[in-house]
Amino acid sequence: MAVERRLIRRRAIPAHRLPATLNPVLQRVYAARGLIEPQEIGLDLAQMLPPDQLLGLPLAVQILADAIRLRRKIVIAGDYDADGATGVALAVLGLRALGAESVAYVVPHRVTMGYGLSPALAQTAHAMNAQVLVTVDNGIASIAGVAAARELGMQVVVTDHHLPGPVLPQADALVNPNQPGCPFASKALAGVGVMFYLLVALRAHLREGGAFDLQPAPRLADWLDLVALGTVADVARLDRNNRILVSQGLARLRSGRARPGLLAMLSGAGRAVDTISALDLGFVLGPRINAAGRLADARIGIECLLADDAVRAAELAAALEQINRERREIQQGMTDTAIAIAERQQLEDRNGVCVFDEDWHEGVLGPVAARIKERLHRPTIAFAPSQDRELLKGSARSVPGLNIRDAIAAVDAAHPGLIERFGGHAMAAGLSLSKRAYPVFREAFNAACAAAMLPLEREARLDSDGPLSATELQIETARCLEQGGPWGAGFGEPRFDNRFEVIDARIVGGDGTHAKYRLRLAGGSGADISAIHFGGADRLCRRGQLHALYALGINRYRDRESIDLRIDYLEAITA
Repeated sequence: MAVERRLIRRRAIPAHRLPATLNPVLQRVYAARGLIEPQEIGLDLAQMLPPDQLLGLPLAVQILADAIRLRRKIVIAGDYDADGATGVALAVLGLRALGAESVAYVVPHRVTMGYGLSPALAQTAHAMNAQVLVTVDNGIASIAGVAAARELGMQVVVTDHHLPGPVLPQADALVNPNQPGCPFASKALAGVGVMFYLLVALRAHLREGGAFDLQPAPRLADWLDLVALGTVADVARLDRNNRILVSQGLARLRSGRARPGLLAMLSGAGRAVDTISALDLGFVLGPRINAAGRLADARIGIECLLADDAVRAAELAAALEQINRERREIQQGMTDTAIAIAERQQLEDRNGVCVFDEDWHEGVLGPVAARIKERLHRPTIAFAPSQDRELLKGSARSVPGLNIRDAIAAVDAAHPGLIERFGGHAMAAGLSLSKRAYPVFREAFNAACAAAMLPLEREARLDSDGPLSATELQIETARCLEQGGPWGAGFGEPRFDNRFEVIDARIVGGDGTHAKYRLRLAGGSGADISAIHFGGADRLCRRGQLHALYALGINRYRDRESIDLRIDYLEAITA
């Protein structure tokens, strides 16, 4: 099933305001992303947005300060993904350090309870004698769950970042940069980022009250590794504020001062700590934390993050590694089936894609939807049966230009009662509906996407920062780009495109799906360059020339460094 792909070179913006000492390629990359003022380059923690613009924060701080003073039991209600897990760990560590004597947490089981603060999860917290219930990365859509918790006598503080529906929960305090009327400048905070801001404000409040007159205040920056992981793993947009948080967290990781559980996971994955990047957060650490919530118990990942002992952290990291292997095997089988289902549909008639199979595991729907979305460049929802088999759970992923939550909301508005519940944000969402409703929903979702998408948004756009010359295609450039991050959603990793002579090409990988190249700049006499095209075996170009879109990386082996291209897309040049 062919998808139209357009390679778009980013518009060159004058970068003369940036320091002349910056590498010229990095200047060009920054300017193309709108970063043209010298003061925008710095990512010091002191430059992060102040918390005082977060609506609801003073009330949330007062509730927690009173809970600490009166020694009330605080229970954190989290989510089962990486953002939720890091947010829970941060809340537990931070509140304990700030003086809370009794802090525990609850996380719903994905299959038996579903997402968010449900009445059942409120009952679980009540059974733990919770007096104050604090949500992390959920709660904005938990109308019934918040009401149940308050009826059980708990104070409820909702901290979330997801887009709100037409009705807000009646919590005692609600902190969410995306709630109506919140003037906080960054709407891109992840759930763990919202929790970090709450802790920062709580520490300031306690300091003003004299809590740290006789002892030093805790260093909340010590847990920015958790903030960085949750932010990147949740694919939160890396606006400047998030780039500051992620950059500072990566600095802790690279210095070896991160949580023992993160260091243990990196060690098990064979990743060098001193060169870790945002990509490693998203593709190495994030999936391991997510795997526990998808297939087993999210508490395994949370306990790994909370572990202070290196031995215990290593045990839990090993368990996560095994669960992640199982997740990959299940995901591969589901993805193969999903591709076959999707390719039976007529792509030209499909603006939004839905795939469903009776035998799928609901815990792995998100990655499967993401793979189909990437393959077809269409908003995609993957569905699987829930426990009762008559209810379907769906996980949605979107393409740039279409807000997937808004598309689902449009279906809900056009067909009241068709969807049982839904929530999420622009690029990812979740929902549930009856199996009988699936055929109607599939066509309604397709229509909603057709109404929301422009024709050009149906093409896969490949953004490039242009070609690199022979003098630029060097290890020094790669180092500068590596240090110029963090790169990620909304601040895309630099991509370049060039013509190359194929010196050698072969298929590699245990499953024979990757292509390995030795290339040389076309028309040049430079050195040979190593390149890898993951999943590119079916487009292997054995001789002649090719035009490739690639990221410039560094291959490190023992004490040697060399440039290494990671190809995203290529076309063989026949003439």
